Amino acid sequence: MIIRKSPAEIEAMKEAGRLSAKVLREVGALVRPGVSTLELDEAAEAIIRSEGGIPAFKGYGGFPGSICASVNEQIVHGIPSRGVVLREGDIISIDTGAIVDGWVGDNAWTYAVGKISPEKQHLLDTTEKCMWAGLDAARVGNRLGDIGHAVQTVAEAEGYGVVREYVGHGIGRDMHEDPNVPNFGRKHTGVKLEAGMVLAIEPMINLGTHKTRQMPDGWLVCTRDGLPSAHFEKTVAITEDGLVVLTTEEGHRRPV
Repeated sequence: MIIRKSPAEIEAMKEAGRLSAKVLREVGALVRPGVSTLELDEAAEAIIRSEGGIPAFKGYGGFPGSICASVNEQIVHGIPSRGVVLREGDIISIDTGAIVDGWVGDNAWTYAVGKISPEKQHLLDTTEKCMWAGLDAARVGNRLGDIGHAVQTVAEAEGYGVVREYVGHGIGRDMHEDPNVPNFGRKHTGVKLEAGMVLAIEPMINLGTHKTRQMPDGWLVCTRDGLPSAHFEKTVAITEDGLVVLTTEEGHRRPV
């Protein structure tokens, strides 16, 4: 069941979105060679709690961290660890969120660790373009397939693989609500987009094959071929007046 939000509820979600965006930006600024993913996680939790929020990920389904930290070929759901130390040339996808007054914000960004290869940089640039293309398609009168088609078109024009098994989602008082929001699809198909729908749109794009493999810890998902993956996400509200990006801070278009 899709839970549409009233204008007042969308307004109330903005604080969770703002805090989620702040955490992502400030933790992203800490990314550098020699930093462990656990250090990034601890920083995220401290920022969230310092503003009276609750880490949305911590304990969710048993997940132990306040961020998902996924490095290089890791697509999503990497568990932060003191033993995972970033190295020059890595890329790291950081996915995090905050709960404020019962509302959830959810966002992700992929960061370069020091100087990265042109190949990895192009993957990051393209995946960000995929996200913005998906957001542009999220408007009243379109359908879910229009979002996925927009993302898929940008990614596949570069020869990249679009992850199938993991998708965006509705969001509100629960982290994951209906509907699922695939990053692939056909135009003018699927659920009609209506005012009051709040979605987390999150392309996960692989340098090589779209195929994935689940790791033994039950959380981490990697590319089947071991090539890098990138992940970008924003929480947005569809309104009669256009799209409202909720995971944003005034004066910051992007979290870097």
